[in-house]
Amino acid sequence: MTQFDGESKKLIQPVLEHEKKIKYYVHNEQVFDTIHMAHLETGHGGKHKLENNIKTKYVNITREVIHIYLELCLICKKKKTHLKKGVVVKPLIFKEINHRAQVDLIDMQTSKNGEYKFILNYQEHLTKFVCLRPLKTKTAVEVAYNLVDIFCIIGCPSVLQSDNGREFCNSVIKELKSMWPDLKIVHGKPRHSESQGSVERANRDVQDILIAWMEENNLTK
Repeated sequence: MTQFDGESKKLIQPVLEHEKKIKYYVHNEQVFDTIHMAHLETGHGGKHKLENNIKTKYVNITREVIHIYLELCLICKKKKTHLKKGVVVKPLIFKEINHRAQVDLIDMQTSKNGEYKFILNYQEHLTKFVCLRPLKTKTAVEVAYNLVDIFCIIGCPSVLQSDNGREFCNSVIKELKSMWPDLKIVHGKPRHSESQGSVERANRDVQDILIAWMEENNLTK
């Protein structure tokens, strides 16, 4: 089957009655450019994100070709490598959204943008949904203000966990209580620190994406 796309004609996979998504066949000469554009869309996010992005749109781009492309991506090679941590024996599992959330601060002082020197990373534990906020400082007032803004969008968690230190957590929670008197929230205990690994992995993903974006655009902030 073929479909007109502006002035060009593209070959598409036959579409069944219950299917709404159209998938295209890519000519050999266009494979590299197609993968490259998909890779940019995912923010140099790695092979799994790239494969998922491509398989929803195209028919004849194989996993082997994708891996060859990734081996040639210079920006991906410049990303920092991290040692993998051991497998968590007893991961925390929750069945309700907003039962537990994690918050962490990414230090961007070496690549600050004007007055902004930190990134607040808030992650809902069950869905892994992430909210990011730029911060000028890491004071409890500024952190709490941005957390309240996030709570007003996606809801408030029962447990807020952070590994930025007990004193930091207590200061943030105290500030949150002053802004939102009815808020019922506690910070995570050290024995649950294994769950903080998820937000730390998200930190690395955010930093890797920013590094790739800065490299592509030849920017230093």
